[in-house]
Amino acid sequence: MSELAQQILNGLIVGSMYALIALGYTMVYGILQIINFAHGEVMMIGAMVTISAINMLIGAGVNLPGPVLLFAGLLIAAPVTMLLGFLIERIAYRPLRNAPRLAPLITAIGISILLQQVAVLIWKSNPRSFPDVVPQQPIEILGAHITSVQIAIIVLALLIMVGLLMLVEKTKLGRAMRAVSMNQPVAALMGININRVIAQTFVIGSGLAAIAGVMWAANYGLATPTMGFTPGLKAFTAAVFGGIGNLGGAVLGGLLLGLIENLGTGYLVPSEYRDVFAFLVLVGVLVLRPSGLMGERVAERA
Repeated sequence: MSELAQQILNGLIVGSMYALIALGYTMVYGILQIINFAHGEVMMIGAMVTISAINMLIGAGVNLPGPVLLFAGLLIAAPVTMLLGFLIERIAYRPLRNAPRLAPLITAIGISILLQQVAVLIWKSNPRSFPDVVPQQPIEILGAHITSVQIAIIVLALLIMVGLLMLVEKTKLGRAMRAVSMNQPVAALMGININRVIAQTFVIGSGLAAIAGVMWAANYGLATPTMGFTPGLKAFTAAVFGGIGNLGGAVLGGLLLGLIENLGTGYLVPSEYRDVFAFLVLVGVLVLRPSGLMGERVAERA
C-alpha cells in the first residue's frame, strides 16, 4: 500500500509540472492554432536565471531565509521569460500569422535550438546544481514520503491553475482572449486589440514556464540547457491528451500523464522506459480520440 501511495504521490508531483507547462501550449494554440515548441526552452531559461540569481544573492552576502531567496530568484526570472515570450511572439510568430501552418512550426523548432545554444554560451553545457535553500527532509504521509519542495510544487501548481482558469473566465482580458480565439476579425470589429491580446497570452504563458522551470529544477536538483526538451514534449502530449486548446483538459492531461508514467514504471517496466509511456499515450490519443479527453477547443475562423 505504501509503495502504491508513493507512486501516486510521485505521479501527482510530476503531473502538476506537466500540467503547468501544458497550459502554456494550450493558451497559444487556443488563440493562434499553432504549437509553440520553444515553450520548453523558455522554461529552461527561467530555471537557469533563477539559479544564477540565487547564487548571485548568496555570493553578495544577502542573508535571507531559503524560501525568500527562492522567491526573489523567481521574481527576477519571471520578467526575463515574460520579455522573452513577448519577443518570440513579436519577432518569430507575428510576421507568420497568415502564413501556412508549417512555417511557424519550423520557426518554433528554430527558436528552440537557438535558445538552447544561447543558454550554452551563457551558462555552459555542464549541469548546474539547484541551490540548497529549501529543506529537503522527507515527510511521511500515508506511508509515502514527500519533501517540502514537492508539497510546494503541488500546492503552487494547483493555485496557479485555478487562478489562470479564473483569469480566462472572469476577467476582461480573459473575455478578450476567448473572443480572439473564436473569431479574430469579429473581435477586432468589437474594439479588441488583437496584437495586444496575443502578446499578453505569450507573456502569461512564458511567466508560467518560468515557474514550471524552477519547480522542475528544484525537484530534480539541477538544470541544463537541454532540460526543457523532454518535459516540453511530454507537456505537449498532456495538452493533446486532455484536449488541445482546452485549459481544463491541459490540467487533466498533465495529471493523468504523470500518474500513468509513475504507475507504469512502478509496476510494468523499468524506470528507464519512463518516456515510452508519454509517447504511447500520444499515439493512442491521436488514433482513438484525436480531440482529447475533454475535446479540442476549435476556434471559428472567418
